[in-house]
Amino acid sequence: MNNTKIWYITGASKGIGLSLVKQLLSKGHKVAATSRTVTAFEALPIKGENFLPLEVDLKDEQSIAKSLEKTTKYFGSLDVVINNAGYGLGGALEELNAAEIEENFQINFFAVVKVIQQALPYLRNQGSGHIINISSIAGFAPGLGWSIYSSAKSAVTGLSEALANELTLLGINVTAVLPGWFRTNFAKQDSIAFCQNQIDAYQHLRTAHQRMNEIDGNQLGDPSQIADVLIQLVFNANPPVLLFLGTDAFQRAQDKIVQLSEQIEQWKSLSSSTDFKN
Repeated sequence: MNNTKIWYITGASKGIGLSLVKQLLSKGHKVAATSRTVTAFEALPIKGENFLPLEVDLKDEQSIAKSLEKTTKYFGSLDVVINNAGYGLGGALEELNAAEIEENFQINFFAVVKVIQQALPYLRNQGSGHIINISSIAGFAPGLGWSIYSSAKSAVTGLSEALANELTLLGINVTAVLPGWFRTNFAKQDSIAFCQNQIDAYQHLRTAHQRMNEIDGNQLGDPSQIADVLIQLVFNANPPVLLFLGTDAFQRAQDKIVQLSEQIEQWKSLSSSTDFKN
């Protein structure tokens, strides 16, 4: 069995994406890496025939399609697709305007849909492959002040679960990875946007956002460890559909499951009240 694979990674010029590229290349894998501008890779110490930098507009289906075509022509095939590109959007729903909301969903969710749609013919024709969607623990247990970001990531998680049902019989695995806090640039301004309009009544959200700034540099997660985790996933015959990454994400998920179980049980009689009475 070949112990290396061909990976296609979006949002690969910084953060988790960049860490993945470096670690995978160091382990002998082949990586096609996308960014909004290919010049983003020029200043990085990443070279070699196993590395294919790609300039891709993730809002443009044709741009995505061309990048996947280049990947398969250059490397000969495609094994793993990682939808990693995304950014945070802070603010109350009432504060956010239509453009801010649409842009966040375009990158965090609809780009994932477009990449998968364009990649599936390659994976389906070869009868194998693994799609890994980088969601967030916020897509399972939302935090305070991230309503739209949490909604977009929840959509990614739900999409992944539904796709797993559709694609398993075709030999294609799907996993949504839900990370907690990792020590990357995600807490910095180039990966986080905040609403332009701020309403005084939501001052408590500003306090919550400030806590994010305070944790920057002290996050529990080590991004250099993620590649080894994903390698284990893609070589596993029965990978999970959901993987909570980091002890903070794991604990937050467990707390949410307990809370949800208690809530379901508390309202069981009301849930059952709509059945026909025989």
